[in-house]
Parts: sequence; structure tokens; C-alpha cells
Amino acid sequence: MKTKFACADFTFPLLSHPHALDLIAILGFTGVDIGLFEQRSHLWPSKEFKNPRASAKKLRKSLTDRGLVAADVFLQMRPDFTPFAINQPAAARRRQARDWFLRALDYADALGCKHVTTLPGVVFAEEGRDASLGRSASELAWRVEQSKAAGLVFGTEAHVGSIVTTPEETADLVRRVPGLTLTLDYTHFTRAGIPDKRIEPLVPHASHVHMRGACRGRLQCNFQQNTIDYPRMLAAMAKANYRGWIGVEYIWIDWEHCNESDNVSETLVLRDFLKKTAAAL
Repeated sequence: MKTKFACADFTFPLLSHPHALDLIAILGFTGVDIGLFEQRSHLWPSKEFKNPRASAKKLRKSLTDRGLVAADVFLQMRPDFTPFAINQPAAARRRQARDWFLRALDYADALGCKHVTTLPGVVFAEEGRDASLGRSASELAWRVEQSKAAGLVFGTEAHVGSIVTTPEETADLVRRVPGLTLTLDYTHFTRAGIPDKRIEPLVPHASHVHMRGACRGRLQCNFQQNTIDYPRMLAAMAKANYRGWIGVEYIWIDWEHCNESDNVSETLVLRDFLKKTAAAL
């Protein structure tokens, strides 16, 4: 199986962004997952989007100078998923989320990146899951259309606390939105004790994948504690003719025990394991 590996720039938040990119290049990666996470990543969309194309061209040069390319642009509008969730009942906030998404597409295009990711929304208790899900599907469908018009691929990531927290809910969302693809991350399901065989049917819908160690009760753990059967996942990806990037996505944040790993060592251990395993497929 042919593979191409990316490392997230937000894996190393204590470094400056140039130094994080330096380290990613030193570690031997060719791809970078760019996090545009308001108030919690190196690059804040509120700043980058003042002139999206100029900001992206500056970043593209920084990547090129290091022999790197952008694998994904991941947009999050707040550290809390709810205030600007794409399916916010408040129309004004949905309009702002759409505006920022269009800017993210412009940014990705100028960056030379072909893939953009956002979150799928949340359940708003005051209206119930069905209404929240319907609005999420509508907003995701709009994003699929806008991405296609821009010549880009759009993926959404099912995650802890989102409107889709099981593989079955995620598959239902994909069925509701023609053309929707997934930025697939097993760890959000593994944390809940969901076995790989239930997650695996989502693989054919993946346009980008995130991988790190995880186990029941832990969204992120060291490779030795990891319970995800990554050889099985890679085999499923090969069967599905997956041609996207594999993002080795360790994070360092005081949330879900995600500040308890040596991200440099764990990133290399997992990447090298994945490389060796994929080469044998």
C-alpha cells in the first residue's frame, strides 16, 4: 500500500510556528495538517482571514522552504464546539460560520491544499437531536457544494461531543449528505469502547485520516497502551483504494488527558509502525 504521511502543526503548540514546521521537516514528514483553531493554535482564523490569500501564500512559502506541503486545513471557530457550531440555531452565527468557511476555501486554494475539514455540529438540547441533525445535514451539504465549486475536497470529523458519536450515526449523516466525506479518526470512537469492526464500514467514506494511540477511556495514549488495530485499518484502507494523507495526529492540550504523551517519540513510533505495516500490504 502506498502511503503519504502528514504531521499536525498543532502537535507541538509550545514551539513557535516556524519551529514547529522545522521539527516536522526534521522528523521526515512531507505533509502538514494545518490547524486554524481560534484561540488555541498557532494560526487563528480571525487573523489569517483578514487577507486569506496573502496569509496562505506566506504560509505556503514557509512550507516550501522546508520541503513540506499542506495536507489539510482544519477550521474550528472556537475552543468550545458549541457557540459557532455549523448547525447553530442562531442564524447570524450560522452566517458567520459560512463566511469563515468560504474564507477557509480561499485560504486552502492559495496554500495549494486540496482538503478542508470542519466539525459536524452538536445537539442543541432546546430543540432536540432531529432538528439539530437536519440543520447539520443542510449546512454540510452547502459546504460540499462550495468545496466542489472551488475544486477542493471537504471532510467532516465525527468527534467526542459532536452530533455524531457512534459509527452508525456517522454513517447515517453521510447518507443524508451526498458527496460528504470523512476526516476519519478512530480514536473518538475507541475512547467510548467501540470496537474497530464497528468503525471499519466508515473507511470507504474517508478522504483524510487521523491516527494516534487510543484506548477505552482515553482519546490519546501511548503506543504501548493503544488498542486500535491499525494493521486491520490499513488493510481496510488498501481495500477501499484510499489515496489520501495519513495524519499522525498527537495533540498536546489539557483536555482528555492529551498532555500526557511525549509527542515527538510517539509520533515517530506510530509513523514508523504504520510505514512498515503498509509496505507489507
